[in-house]
Amino acid sequence: MYDTYLTVLVPSAISLIVTLITTKFLMSYFYDAGVIAEDRNKKKTVRIPSSGGLAVALGIIVGMLSYTFGARFIFTSALSVSRLLAVALSIILIAFVGFLDDINVKATRVQSTDRKDIRKGLKQWQKPILTLLGALPLMAINAGVHQISVPFLGTVTLGYIYPLIVIPLAVVFVSNSVNLLGGFDGLQPGMTLMASLGMLVYSLFYGNYMGFLLSALLFVSILMFTPFNTYPARIMPGDSFTYTAGGAMVAIMVMGNAEIFGIIIFIPWIIEFFLHLRKRFNVTDLGIRRKDGTFRAPYGGRIYSLTHAVMNMRRLREYEVTAYLVAFEAFFVILGLALKASGIM
Repeated sequence: MYDTYLTVLVPSAISLIVTLITTKFLMSYFYDAGVIAEDRNKKKTVRIPSSGGLAVALGIIVGMLSYTFGARFIFTSALSVSRLLAVALSIILIAFVGFLDDINVKATRVQSTDRKDIRKGLKQWQKPILTLLGALPLMAINAGVHQISVPFLGTVTLGYIYPLIVIPLAVVFVSNSVNLLGGFDGLQPGMTLMASLGMLVYSLFYGNYMGFLLSALLFVSILMFTPFNTYPARIMPGDSFTYTAGGAMVAIMVMGNAEIFGIIIFIPWIIEFFLHLRKRFNVTDLGIRRKDGTFRAPYGGRIYSLTHAVMNMRRLREYEVTAYLVAFEAFFVILGLALKASGIM
């Protein structure tokens, strides 16, 4: 048991250190390179480096590679190294797509969703097509167990439908849905940190070793990045973060046999998807800043995002909007763990 936990703790420590060093490097490098984003939630609009998610992606990847190194030269691997490397390739591909979206920065503001912004990004139809690349390695290795335990229905066998249809749909939907909910300092790292913590606890008690390793690497990498994006943010996570986090969560669900639990903790993003769909995704999550530093929803009483619902509750500052939504995600994490502990799922 000691050796088993050590083979998770050492890669996790390496992931944490790599994420820290890379984040600090990217903060200055991307600012000088012009990979920036506008933070319009402050009293005066400021431009700060973006695409900090590359640090999280690199932290996860290096952690996985350190495990494979140990499995080759130090200890007997409890996992299939080839399957682990397939997951690493999946995360690399999807992080690259997010980075492509982040680097399309213009010198002057252009139309983006229903507001003007310096970051144009990829076109809406391009994002789901390109994120499909992240599913290919998982499909190629026929990843996951093709039997899913559904509450009240029992075990459902999906066969080849699982790798060929379920996995690509999950990668595209999850990565793009995580990308929908943001706009406030600490929101995307905070919610995904809570989700990854839930997956870590689930994998430890109910999942398998692969899920435990992957969720630990995801959790520590986001944990190290979060302070840099907490109010007031010094670097934006960017689409490289949201796509990486979404792709990694799908990998944990698939490789860790945690599909149903993953669906439960993903409910806030499912809600966000359908709220955005009401306005055909031509919507902003940002609020309108009042003179006292609080925010009001941009569309009045019309709700097109969870951020709008929170801003309509009462006068809230930026970090308070984030806190409410992180707590909302924590509720579903606790709900999923409670349902599993009770034997319902």
